[in-house]
Amino acid sequence: MSDELTLFLTAIGLIFVIEGGLYALFPGTMRRSIERVLAQPVGRIRAVGTSAALAGLLLVWLVN
Repeated sequence: MSDELTLFLTAIGLIFVIEGGLYALFPGTMRRSIERVLAQPVGRIRAVGTSAALAGLLLVWLVN
């Protein structure tokens, strides 16, 4: 397996570990967070998602 694919799969695995851990450790808090997100306008959710994706891309670019 190539180093790039290994790194990608490791990153995806870490996302699952972190997100799953949050749901396992703080289910009530995560439920309230989801309810708050659902109450937001679609444009705001899209803007926050785009900002998070760009911040992640910048972080990956800086690390490499």
